[in-house]
Amino acid sequence: MDGTWVFIMENLEYLLRIVIASICGGLIGYERSRRRKEAGLRTHIIVALGSALLMIVSKYGFPDIIDQPGMRVDASRIAANVITGISFLGAGVIFTRDVSVKGLTTAAGLWSVAGIGLAIGAGMYPVGIFATLLILVVQLLSYGPLKKLDGPIHEIFSITYQNVPNGLELLKSQLAMRNIVIHHIQMEKNPDDTVTVTLNVSRANAITCTDLAGIFANDPSVKNFRL
Repeated sequence: MDGTWVFIMENLEYLLRIVIASICGGLIGYERSRRRKEAGLRTHIIVALGSALLMIVSKYGFPDIIDQPGMRVDASRIAANVITGISFLGAGVIFTRDVSVKGLTTAAGLWSVAGIGLAIGAGMYPVGIFATLLILVVQLLSYGPLKKLDGPIHEIFSITYQNVPNGLELLKSQLAMRNIVIHHIQMEKNPDDTVTVTLNVSRANAITCTDLAGIFANDPSVKNFRL
């Protein structure tokens, strides 16, 4: 009976670790999903849950083999492969468009969530929970005080507007008023008497993509805007 009780308590401990890892991953995933990022709540929960599960298997899953004479098992082997294997998810949320790179923070978050799952799966509750809270603080601050430290963001976007005198100069002045620096301009005249301008710019972090689109939304001469 004592052996059965020990078995039940050990397995309840493993289940608790998986649940706590899922909660920690869910907290980070919730913040990402609120900002409409590529990997959100479900992805982060599954990554944390899966890494905790694999860490438990890595540490405790081979008692019958360990007892064999001359048999050696590397408990870190599966855990090490979790960190390597998470790269395919990270690559899936990173995408580039010309000079712009998106998804790096989310990919780094997934990689860190895998580490949190491994820590909690190993029974290191304070470390895993502290790392969860610290990541949340960093991500929240990165949209506030820390955002100013990132420097300008480079973008490439195109605008199609009605061909009017000094149309390009008016466009350049609108961008200059908002501290958007133009690095390269490419113009193309269209058959319907419109002009498409492709611009390579850098903008301050204070100007969001929504702000950038809003600059031209109420301009009747602008026919199309693509970021």
